[in-house]
Amino acid sequence: MRSFAYHRATDVPTALRVIAGEPNAKFLGGGTNLVDLMRATVERPDTVVDISRLPLTEVEELPGGGVRVGALVRNSTLAVHPLIRSRYPMLTQAVLAGASAQLRNMATVGGNLLQRTRCPYFYDTTSACNKREPGSGCDALGGFNRGHAILGTTEACIATHPSDLCVALAALDATVEIESLRGLRRLPLTEFHRLPGATPQVETELAADELITAIELPALPMAANSRYRKVRDRASYAFALVSVAAALEVRDHEVTAVRLALGGVAGKPWRAREAERVLLGAPATEESFREAAAAELAAATGREHNAFKIDLAQRTIIATLRQLTGRSAA
Repeated sequence: MRSFAYHRATDVPTALRVIAGEPNAKFLGGGTNLVDLMRATVERPDTVVDISRLPLTEVEELPGGGVRVGALVRNSTLAVHPLIRSRYPMLTQAVLAGASAQLRNMATVGGNLLQRTRCPYFYDTTSACNKREPGSGCDALGGFNRGHAILGTTEACIATHPSDLCVALAALDATVEIESLRGLRRLPLTEFHRLPGATPQVETELAADELITAIELPALPMAANSRYRKVRDRASYAFALVSVAAALEVRDHEVTAVRLALGGVAGKPWRAREAERVLLGAPATEESFREAAAAELAAATGREHNAFKIDLAQRTIIATLRQLTGRSAA
């Protein structure tokens, strides 16, 4: 690990002043991803600003029925909070489907948004990776790409975003609260992450001098009927091959509201807008679920090792919607 300067901030203004004055600095919250990347020399900050003691650790109910989650709320705290468990069960399920209990006790909500891909070529500094070294190429294209993306890819990058939490936040229309010395701004979670395009090294809309301070969840009564379903190679502590976050409202056998997002299939949490369009106003039947899933995956591109994900994603969408309507398998 390279040498670096270390600062501990005790309030947000101080943290912002330090980061604004250091061109190659990183914030350190739980450190569950950053420290690993620094050890592997993938991340090489000159300065680390420890924000773990900032007062951003509360989960608060908002006047309109939504919930504000401080950026330094631990994942384990979020998962068991009564407001989250009762109003947004998919969020609890997504967190618990993630890393081990030890990691959840350290990892923060804000840091979770900034997780970097677990693509093995990204971690291997001897491999070509445009995300790690722009312009070097992408060894995953012709390599072992079983876990890689099938939606929103380019020839520059086919890595996937690793977060479970972010998939649920995308489905819930969460908003990211961001601060800098220039002031405060809010950005929809679905617009926070970026697809690779020609610049896969630019993963979010967060500027280098900005800090995530909170996540806001809207009042969404339909989210009480929600699920997070994760398909992976082993039963625990594995990243998703495919995951689905879904909330569904059905009245008189018709879908009156729906939220869907996918994980493990793209370089960002993938909001399934096309599937939502097909489902809204349609009968809550197996046929509708299949049509919606097929429509969402119509633009997917499989490669040598990961083409199976297209069918797997469709099946996972159908199974999740089936579960939300209490239907048995056809």
